[in-house]
Formats: sequence, C-alpha cells, structure tokens
Amino acid sequence: MGKMDYLKNMPVAVLGAGAVGKTIAADATLAGQEVRLYDAMPFAEKSLANLEKTGIELDGIQRNLYNFKRSGLAKIDVITTDIAEAVKGAGHIVIAIPAFGHEPLFKSLIPVLEDGQVINIFTDNFGTLLLRKMMRETGCTTKVIVGGWSSAPYGTRIESVGGFMLPHVGVKYRAITLRGATLPMTDADDFIEASKYLSCMDAVTYGDGAVKGDTVLDIGFSNINPVIHVPATLLGVSTMENWGKIFGDFDKSGYSMYAHALCPSICEVQYQFYNEEIKLAEGIGVDLPRYSYESFFSRRSVLAQEYMGLDKDGKDNMILPLDQPTTEANTGPNSIHHRYCTEDVPVGCKVYHELGVQYGISTPIIDSMIVLAGAMLKKNYFEEGYSLEYLGIKDMDKETLLDYLNNGNYPALLLS
Repeated sequence: MGKMDYLKNMPVAVLGAGAVGKTIAADATLAGQEVRLYDAMPFAEKSLANLEKTGIELDGIQRNLYNFKRSGLAKIDVITTDIAEAVKGAGHIVIAIPAFGHEPLFKSLIPVLEDGQVINIFTDNFGTLLLRKMMRETGCTTKVIVGGWSSAPYGTRIESVGGFMLPHVGVKYRAITLRGATLPMTDADDFIEASKYLSCMDAVTYGDGAVKGDTVLDIGFSNINPVIHVPATLLGVSTMENWGKIFGDFDKSGYSMYAHALCPSICEVQYQFYNEEIKLAEGIGVDLPRYSYESFFSRRSVLAQEYMGLDKDGKDNMILPLDQPTTEANTGPNSIHHRYCTEDVPVGCKVYHELGVQYGISTPIIDSMIVLAGAMLKKNYFEEGYSLEYLGIKDMDKETLLDYLNNGNYPALLLS
C-alpha cells in the first residue's frame, strides 16, 4: 500500500446532490464506504427530499470496456445540509456541482477543512485554481490536497417523472480512465494514488487507470465538454428546437445531441476547436490528451475513448458511424438554456479565449462559439463568465504561471 492508505477507512464527503453527486454517493456506499451526502439550501429541499427513507437506487447499462458494474439500493450514512457535519473527519471530499456553484460552496467549505483531506473536483472546470485563490485570500493554510479531474466517473442521469425527482440514478457509462492534476503539482502523485481509495473511481482503478495530467491547465483542456457540447448544441440548434414539432410526433425528452445533431460539418468544427486547444496548450507549455481526426467523426465523438478505450492499433474500440442511427448516446439538451451552453461557454470557452489573448494565441473557432452563444442567449460572454483575474492568473507571464501551477509559488507582485 502507498502512503495514502490512511484514506481507506475514512468517510467520504460528497458535496452536491445532483446526478453526479447522487451517483457517487450511491456507488461509494454500495462499495462499503461511509458516505455523507451534502447539498445546500434551497436546492436541498428537492435534491435531498426523503432520501433518509428511500435511499438511492443505482442501476443502468454502465457501458465500459471491462464490464465493471455496481448496482443496488444505497442507504446513505449521513444526509445533511450542514457542510461541517459532512466534512468533519472525512478523508476524501468530492465536489460534484456545476462550475457556477463552486464559489459559494468553497466559501462554506474553506473554514471547515482539516489537514490531510483530499479534495476531488468532478469536473474540475478550473475549480482548483479558484479554490486555491480563495484559500489564499482568506489566509487558509490547512494542509489539504486540491485536485481536479477531466470528467466525472460516469455519464449518469436522475430519473424524473412529471417534474418529480425520483431517488434513482441510471448510469449510461463508466469511465475506465480519467486525467487528474493538483495545484500545486507537487501533490499530484499522492492525488493519483489517493484515487484508489475512492470507490467511485473503481472502474478507472481496475480499468486503464488514472492518468497524471500536466498541471491543472491540462485538466482544463482535457475537459471534452466544451469541444463536444458547444459546437453540437449551437450548430444543431434547429434540430433540437424543432424536435417533436416539425420533426414528427417525437417525445422532446428523447432528443440527443449525439444521435440527432452530429454530422460531418459539425464534427469538422469540433476538430478545429480541438486544434485551437492544442495551440493554446503548446503555446503555454502544458500537455493535453491527443485524439485522431477520425475519432471526432463518430456519434460518440472522442467521449467513447473515456469508457471504451482504444485497440492495439490506437483506434477507437467503439465506432458509431455518422450515417447510421444509434441508441447508444445520452439524451439532451432540450433547450439552449442548458449547461452545454450556459456553463461550457462562459467557463470553458471564455477561459480558452482569455488564455489566447494573454499569451498571443488566436482562437477564431472558439471565439465564434462565444459570439453565437451570446447571440442566442442574449449575453455578452466576452464580458460575462470566468476571467483569468477571477482565477488568479491574470498578467502572469508563462514562466511565472508554470512555476505557480507546478510548485505553488504565487508571485508577490500579484498578492499586493
């Protein structure tokens, strides 16, 4: 066992009771870990309602290359709206909320942190940068590991009927590999080792394994949501908005961006978007995952590699041709007012744009997505959303930025 084995028998605090949070809580409980599930008011009125009585039922296809599955009815040990109750004595702390919820959650979390805890942000969405900035600004010196992951461990949905949220999560797929990193990177090896003691990562641990990224900016570029979601949602908007209206008597909830919007032209835009990410990463001096051109031209896009992997020749094990229908894909989005736009544009795309401006790297495809999303949602996403100043890295030259990301040395000039 490694030096992180002290986490093995410690409780897991799951902060956020949406689809990912509920699935992580149920999964870890069914694996035998003690779990505390927290959500903040007023969301908790619905998200935590009756869970003490009902538990959380976990099932679903759970597609993955190695057929790892875990299903059952999970009775969560602690269900609470008191973050201190959730976090006290926990080993792993799991952040499982959308990016725009990070700041208020971090404000509540920082005062109750304890030495030795490991913070996992699913999906990171630059949350590691924000949390370290807020800890610095509040004078918090608690010795914790702060790390983020490129994606959630699953594609999962809460079952809902007539607007009522049932205590049931259906897992479409389980990741067999995820990319993680810490701020600073001096904690990264311990973070990757610690993931072996977090049961929601079991399909990764027993699959192809967790991969150590090249700083948390790598994890930002490794998040495939912006590159897949944004072009497909914006450029496929007419199919989405006409679904169940012009396009036959379909159930609107059955629309799938993957199954019904993707086409060669949109996939070409996604590939060019990805190449701008490569330019940004290489220009700054960090790495990111590499995907072939062909991998983008499938109905699961590059997401398929996350749970079905590559063959011995480096090609996708699962290929869903664009000229054939599929039922493999997740459903949604059903509106332009969906996190595929309202989060992935003002967080992911906006940060990419600002990194390009700061380091002199043009991003015309990414910028065009920001323009289109802004027009459709009547927003100016060049002004709204995340900024490098908000994340604490504005006006850093590349050498200073990399020193901060790798070694944790924050420049004194920016502290004043």
